[in-house]
Amino acid sequence: MIRNSSQSKSSVFATGSMVKIGMLAGLGTALMLIDFPLPIFPSFLKFDLSDAPAVIGAFAMGPAAGVMIELLKNILKLMVRTNSGGVGELANFLVGTAYVLPLALVYKKWPSKKGVLWGSVIATFCGAIIAGILNYFVLIPAYSMILGYPVDVFVDIAAKINSAVVDLRTLVLFAVVPFNLVKGVVVALSGLGLFKALQPLFKKD
Repeated sequence: MIRNSSQSKSSVFATGSMVKIGMLAGLGTALMLIDFPLPIFPSFLKFDLSDAPAVIGAFAMGPAAGVMIELLKNILKLMVRTNSGGVGELANFLVGTAYVLPLALVYKKWPSKKGVLWGSVIATFCGAIIAGILNYFVLIPAYSMILGYPVDVFVDIAAKINSAVVDLRTLVLFAVVPFNLVKGVVVALSGLGLFKALQPLFKKD
């Protein structure tokens, strides 16, 4: 009888977690649809806060929840609307996971303000570095192939904003990486603020 009660309680907790993951993934999808360029970066680098719900989930339910939210929101986004043949959603998932996972792991080990601070710093640099590597070797070439534009088109667009951009390597160094550093800081602050506001909801279990 005790075993059945324990199993029932675990089942309720699991169901509650999945509901929250689904809600956060839906919020992340909605935020992906509200993207916009930043004046100091090339127009094809669109800023959004869709990683903030994954940060909330990672703080509240752990690393696996954060990654699951990243995966689900991009699957939903792919079903709702995509103009990149899935490359944008793949990029968002990979870079978002590279950001959320180290943040969640650090916070899990040190669930304190210091853990949040260092986790955010590590996550921001990890996300930016992974974004740079993926864009150089995979993502920008894939965008180029799907959209039918040579890579030089992306370089030329970025060069109008930053004259230091002259090729794919400098595009990544002076546009993609700084963009993701800025995004990482903003997402960390937004995610932490929202988590604090929603913390009573996650403490109900």
